Amino acid sequence: MTLMRAVALSTLVAAAGTLVNASGPAATSTPASSVRLKAISSRLNAKGASLVIEASEPVAYTATRPDPLTVLLDFRNVAASDVANSVVASAKSPIAGVSIEPAESLGRPASRVRVTLSQPVSHRVRSDRNTVVVDFDKPSPDAAPFVLAPASAKGAAPDAMLALQNAPAADPIAALGLDNKAAAPAAAAKPAAATAVTPVVKVTGASFAPQQAQTPNPQAQPEPQPTPTRGGRQFTGHPISLDFQGADLRAVLRTFSEISGLNIVIDPAVTGTVDVALRDVPWDQALDIILAANKLGYIIDGTIVRIAPLSVLADEQSQRRKVAEEQALAGQLEVLTKTLSYAKADELQALLTKSALSQRGTVQVDPRTNTLIITDLRDRLTLANELIVTLDKAQPQVEIEARIVQTNKDYARALGVQWGFNGNVNAALGNTTPLAFPNNGSLRGAAGAAGSSTAVNLGVPAASSAVGLALGSVNGAFGLDVALTALERSGNGRLLSTPRVTTQNNVAAEMTQGVQIPIQTVANNTVTVSFKDAALTLKVTPQITAANTVIMQIAVENASPDFSRAVNNIPPINTQRANTQVLVSDGQTTVIGGIYVSQEQTANDRTPGLHRIPLLGWLFKRDTLNDQSTELLIFITPRIIKS
Repeated sequence: MTLMRAVALSTLVAAAGTLVNASGPAATSTPASSVRLKAISSRLNAKGASLVIEASEPVAYTATRPDPLTVLLDFRNVAASDVANSVVASAKSPIAGVSIEPAESLGRPASRVRVTLSQPVSHRVRSDRNTVVVDFDKPSPDAAPFVLAPASAKGAAPDAMLALQNAPAADPIAALGLDNKAAAPAAAAKPAAATAVTPVVKVTGASFAPQQAQTPNPQAQPEPQPTPTRGGRQFTGHPISLDFQGADLRAVLRTFSEISGLNIVIDPAVTGTVDVALRDVPWDQALDIILAANKLGYIIDGTIVRIAPLSVLADEQSQRRKVAEEQALAGQLEVLTKTLSYAKADELQALLTKSALSQRGTVQVDPRTNTLIITDLRDRLTLANELIVTLDKAQPQVEIEARIVQTNKDYARALGVQWGFNGNVNAALGNTTPLAFPNNGSLRGAAGAAGSSTAVNLGVPAASSAVGLALGSVNGAFGLDVALTALERSGNGRLLSTPRVTTQNNVAAEMTQGVQIPIQTVANNTVTVSFKDAALTLKVTPQITAANTVIMQIAVENASPDFSRAVNNIPPINTQRANTQVLVSDGQTTVIGGIYVSQEQTANDRTPGLHRIPLLGWLFKRDTLNDQSTELLIFITPRIIKS
């Protein structure tokens, strides 16, 4: 098999070795080949019939199907004299007849075997050592007679090479992605009466053989469907099968000229061999894969495809680009002076240098008059001027209004009692005891201040309401004082702050209202005073969108000093702060933040044990309730100022 493959590949290389251009000289004559066809026979089987062509050694062949009732097999450099043709027509076989004709392929003599069919059945071509076998499907006994159109009748069919060149239904240049201008001449050069066929080149052990895609109507041959591949490319060439082992790369590439009908020029730097096995893939995809596997690419000049290594093409492209750049930079320099109305000249300097100017271009800025002085080629000055006109425009303005609402609710209730007593036993009052000790004495409450007679001191501090009761005996020996105190307080507070600021689009703005608190620090006998803001501050950067909405980067802070808790005369600062980015429609209001604080405190002061006495326990306790709540809301409203 290895020897046979080597012989076959040498035959393939010889077949693709010379591609004669229509405008070039004729090919030189070649001595007659020693390879010849020996016998042609047919045999029936369960699936249909097979045509067996026997040669003296493995041969290369090209199989085409110019019309549904004709199959042509061309053998290049193969003699066909004295061939034993034993094919006989049979009702069970689709083979109506076989004839042998002289032909020509790429300027070399060739032998052609013409197979005429009784029905347009499908066929497959294969090689087996020294034989080429064409398998045909079984004919249908109920099929109606098939009549060829006049342009496709036997004898009017184009020769094998012309049929092969016109085989793809899609234009071969279009299949490679050429432009319409390049594809038009090739499309116009096709014979109008040529019937579309599907050549499938196959190299198996020795040969490459087309396979036919069957269609019942030769006048309505369907277009090949694009084949999607990774990377998004679409291939529209007709399917082929390739099986190469150690084949010369240049010879394989020239074979694609026969398959597609393209004018192919191969760069001298293209060398190497090809090992590939492909089955039923579009021919343009097969070519693309072989080019990619060998790091080759192509460029198109009209209807000519030039194949070269990617490095060669890249170097050529680089050289062309350098030449084009040098030519573009060879003009006369001119000066453009542009005074800006809205944009800052120094801000546009870097942008113009990168986006509009050539390597020879320069930009100078006159900050006093906000003027750009640009030096460059004329076309680049035109581009720079257009860019300046686009950028030097007045920016719309936005008014941002913030409303900061702070509410406070306070409720307090307290209920307490104070009572005291005093009692005396002495001779002056006549109520001494009959004992020698104790004979006299006194008893009083001692919970209040010194000298008072308060026994339970659970009154409400700074009470707004109080009731007192004092009781005593006739002789003053006993006295009782009771005081009930109560307090209830409620209050509601509301603070509204509305900072408002106007700024240009994409320009940050800030507004502050409040006080600065001085803070002294002493270091190395040096007193340093710094100031801390305790203020309402609004910082915002607006961005106007094309949808008439405003994107805002917002920082709002509401800070106030609390002198009631000052330390060393420095008060702490109560702060509410919000940092966010929001999207708001023009004139609409959104809430960007809210803080709600609720505090409830209950206190119970009492005398241990005695506060549990039923009914009288209230004389020994004080109840206090304190409920506070604070709520902070921040609203933002942007308004685009219409000019």
